[in-house]
Amino acid sequence: MKTITFYVVALLCLCATRLHAQSFQERAGAIATNIEQITKQEKDSLKAEVEAVNTQLEKNEITKAEADAKKQQFAELRAKNIETRVAAEEEKLSQLVKDKVDGKIKNDRFHIFINGSKDTTKTKEYSYKRTTSQFVFAFGVNRLVTDDKIDQDNFKWRSDFYEWGVSWNTRLLKNNNLLHAKYGLSLQYNNLRPDNNKMFVTQGGKTFLQDSGLNLDVSRLRYVNLVLPVHLEFDLTKKQVNGDKTYFPTHKSVRLGIGGYTGFNVKEKQILKYNENGHDVKVKQKGDFNVSDFVYGASAYIGYGEISLYAKYDLQPVFANNEIDSNNLSLGIRFDFN
Repeated sequence: MKTITFYVVALLCLCATRLHAQSFQERAGAIATNIEQITKQEKDSLKAEVEAVNTQLEKNEITKAEADAKKQQFAELRAKNIETRVAAEEEKLSQLVKDKVDGKIKNDRFHIFINGSKDTTKTKEYSYKRTTSQFVFAFGVNRLVTDDKIDQDNFKWRSDFYEWGVSWNTRLLKNNNLLHAKYGLSLQYNNLRPDNNKMFVTQGGKTFLQDSGLNLDVSRLRYVNLVLPVHLEFDLTKKQVNGDKTYFPTHKSVRLGIGGYTGFNVKEKQILKYNENGHDVKVKQKGDFNVSDFVYGASAYIGYGEISLYAKYDLQPVFANNEIDSNNLSLGIRFDFN
């Protein structure tokens, strides 16, 4: 809101003010907030609809079978709404990242222009504030851990993940740049790709792999989690002294982050691709694959500058009601665009 405030002041006082567009972090943060609100709105609506159906059932206005059918219909509708609305926000983010890479979005700073010329006395840099923001993007491979062993028999090595979001980095010590609290909001896309023509099926509230009976080109279960990551970050970037001023830049040297995340499942679906009678067939199966509604886990990263090696491990089992727990381990590369 500082940008808007400066605009109003300049407009009232000088009547000739021009203001730069929102920064990359602000725009990415707005998209992340929109996704969070979309998910909350749809889940709140689903909760109200299910409660209404339960009320009808209690009053014997409908049978249990009719109630279950209505609940399933509402769940599918809300899941579709989330997917459609979130996809629109994802498209905005993709374009935003492309604009950033193409250099169409400048550094995060603002300038006040008076009579068409820049007043350099009014320029303020945001690079060394105590709290800074970053756009986070990560990708890598997924491995399902069952009975404390990585399952290498049932899944392709191409099982993958990618994550994007916004983080804030706050220096904890007033005059020392080592310790930082890093926190934010992220979407984690996890893909599990069964091998040997297998697919996921749900029966009796449990999810397991089963032979599809098809020659599958693609078999993939995707589930998306909206999480709040928190890390304690050690940043070895040295402070800078310029005359009587001391600056504390970040993401310029070796960094180590240790922490975790917690959140909830946004959506899940299975995609199957195969060839039938010379025609390519693609099937999308949406609904409940028994993926845990809530997730929490541990994560860490180590790297230099804005690039790090990244690992995360879901302490919550992927499938909620299975007799044997399977947890997801992710290894990859992380970018913190400061």
